[in-house]
Amino acid sequence: MSQLPPPTRTARPQQADDYDNGPFTFRPASKDGQRARLSLQGPSGSGKTWTGLSIAAGFAEGERFAVIDTERGAASLYIDDIPGAQFDTLPMRRYDPRDLIKALAAAAQAGYPVAMVDSLSHYWKGADGTLDQVDKAASKYGGNKFAGWKDGGELQNDMIEALMAYPGHIVATMRASTKWVLEENERGQKVPVDKGVLAEQRKGIEFEFGVAAELNRHNQLRFIKSRCPAFRGLELDRPDGAADIAKPYLDWLRAGAKEIDATTWVDLASSAEATADGLLALYRDVEAASALATPLMHPETGQPTSLGAYIKERGTALKAAQ
Repeated sequence: MSQLPPPTRTARPQQADDYDNGPFTFRPASKDGQRARLSLQGPSGSGKTWTGLSIAAGFAEGERFAVIDTERGAASLYIDDIPGAQFDTLPMRRYDPRDLIKALAAAAQAGYPVAMVDSLSHYWKGADGTLDQVDKAASKYGGNKFAGWKDGGELQNDMIEALMAYPGHIVATMRASTKWVLEENERGQKVPVDKGVLAEQRKGIEFEFGVAAELNRHNQLRFIKSRCPAFRGLELDRPDGAADIAKPYLDWLRAGAKEIDATTWVDLASSAEATADGLLALYRDVEAASALATPLMHPETGQPTSLGAYIKERGTALKAAQ
């Protein structure tokens, strides 16, 4: 049997677009530049906004943070009640996923170290949210809602990519309903059993976040998914978001890691001295950091875009001008 050639660390597809398809380069694993990504779901009255603000304040470490508010000013009611919470709000009345991307780009441009979305559920089932977008798109395909998911699903995915690539920490709350399952008791009778809460967002949304937790009506918090070892299997009664959650999460992220400031990438991308080759190399660095979708206001047009799209646009233009 012939021997396969030894594996190589870098492979470039033949006739591939320089930006979109390679090279595929492996790099040493590290936590450099990683940010907190936390979701908090619960039913009405569980304390999502309060707890989320407390966590966001802990992540912000004394700096002002941004709250993208779909809950009719609920966050602002707590401005004097949560220790260390200093924040600015952006009220939202339309919930098109593209509007959340624009809001995140504005927050990134303003340099907020933390962006809190209260709540993410509106961008799923609120007016102009993803489900509305699917219905609108279905009309183009003769009312075929399955076909409508092609367009609506892309908007949802772009929104989540922008959220995960925000150049700061993210806290997202989600409305939820109690999940009941019929189970057989010791008498052989089928009875409803409380199995936690089900978020009002796309199924599996919790997998997008580094840490996902749920609250019940007694303000008891349970972690349902955590990449941070400190939270695995942990339950908290009336948690102090800053001390109980933000601090251990930040300590874990920072252990053995160095900070990466996304504004440096933006400055390099927009520099008058940038070259086509230099921008391609920068694109690869940003790609390796999973930051291509970082929301950004275009330096020339002022319109929302992504860091990866802007670097590619400039690099392609410079290459064409050579």
